[in-house]
Amino acid sequence: MSDCLPSSFNVSHNSTLQILLRLDIKSVEIMTEVITQISSASDTVDLLILGAGWTSTFLVPILKEKQVSYAATTTTGRDGTYKFKFDQRDNLDQYAILPFARTVLITFPLVGTGQSDHLRKSYLRTHEEHNTNNSPLFIQLGSTGIFQIPHQELWVTRHSKYDTSDKRAVAEDELLASGGCVLNLSGLWGGTRDPRHWIDRIAPTKDKLAEKSSLHMVHGVDVARAILNVHLQPNIASGQRYMLTDLMVYDWWELILGFAGEKIEGRSGDSRIEKQIKWVGELMIDNGVRALPRSKEDLGRAYDSREFWNSFGLMPMRSRV
Repeated sequence: MSDCLPSSFNVSHNSTLQILLRLDIKSVEIMTEVITQISSASDTVDLLILGAGWTSTFLVPILKEKQVSYAATTTTGRDGTYKFKFDQRDNLDQYAILPFARTVLITFPLVGTGQSDHLRKSYLRTHEEHNTNNSPLFIQLGSTGIFQIPHQELWVTRHSKYDTSDKRAVAEDELLASGGCVLNLSGLWGGTRDPRHWIDRIAPTKDKLAEKSSLHMVHGVDVARAILNVHLQPNIASGQRYMLTDLMVYDWWELILGFAGEKIEGRSGDSRIEKQIKWVGELMIDNGVRALPRSKEDLGRAYDSREFWNSFGLMPMRSRV
């Protein structure tokens, strides 16, 4: 019977083995990765962090402590994260491999019309089997910079006017309209971010220092605590924009005077630091400032973020930079 077969079918066992060995190893690796990702995507977590950067260094330890399950993404898929890079192309594959989460935290900025809707709808479309009765809460991290507009009131709250034409604000409003939550963060500090290192950049000259007024900050630990409690209380957070500070209003002149004093200890002869201290004293005389910090009226801008902390039953733990 074998004599009836074409010669091309007369393949020995060894030849078959050689053919198998010639398989594209890269293709096998890709298939293995896809299988692994599909398996992982069938899992669910409490919180999905889109963009594991500075914030996650404070958030992950708290999630572990509170036994809140989580997953995270990076653009490279490093350190056990999912590989994800946002764009507006109809590429659903990178959404499909992500686990379903009760809360999706977006740490990177989305801008303009359409980006928030695209991300949210792409994620929901690839997890339809999970979200029929329990759609996740989407949280967008933003900036209090949108509230810096001409003729702004002295005490600024989350209800104050903001620049509605700002590209980040446009994307945030789009997310809010779909029931998401926006946390507009003030100046971030903690870990690698130390305000003491900013002095030379923000006050290189006396004239530049004269322009500096108020500063609002929030520590990474308190950002993480805020995110966790928004996740735990979605009924309060849905559709809401909150402003987040450590409930302090800092005076740049006061901070620089204190920071420069710390730097100069044991380093006599540092003319740069001595100049900065001298400038603060001269500006106080020039502007009739008797003592620091300056009044809120002199500073001209003060953020009131009490509503967030009161709503979620919290107080900041790391005030006073």
